[in-house]
Amino acid sequence: MKKILVLCTGNSCRSQLAEGYLKHFAGDKAIVYSAGVETHGVNPKAVAIMAEDGIDISGHTSNNVNEYRDIDFDYVITVCDNAKERCPVFPSSAVKFHENFPDPAKATGTPEQIMESFRSVREQIKTYSRQFVENNL
Repeated sequence: MKKILVLCTGNSCRSQLAEGYLKHFAGDKAIVYSAGVETHGVNPKAVAIMAEDGIDISGHTSNNVNEYRDIDFDYVITVCDNAKERCPVFPSSAVKFHENFPDPAKATGTPEQIMESFRSVREQIKTYSRQFVENNL
C-alpha cells in the first residue's frame, strides 16, 4: 500500500480537501496523510464544501509536517507554492509532485462569493486528485 503526504502552508483547506479526495479515489490502494509547515486548524468552510460533495472530513486534524518525519512516503504532494518552498527535506525516496492551488481562505466578498471560491478550489483539487490516483496508483 502506497503512502501519500499532502502538504500545504497551514493544513487547513487545500491539503485537507486533497486528503479527502485522495482517500476517496484511492480506496485501499493508499494511506493518505496531510500536514502543514504550520498548523492553522481545519477550516469549517472546507468541511462544509466537502460535505456538499458527500465526503466527510470533519474528523480531520491539522498536523505539522514534523509529526511525519519517520514515515517513508512514496509520494509527497505540495498544493501551494509556500509549502513547496518551505518543505523540509524528507530522508526518503518519495516522488514529489506540486500543484499551486488558490487559497480559498483568502477569498473576499459576500458569504456566497467566498463559498463559491471554496467550491471552485474544491473542484480543481477533486480533478487533480482523481487524475493523480489514476496515473500513480
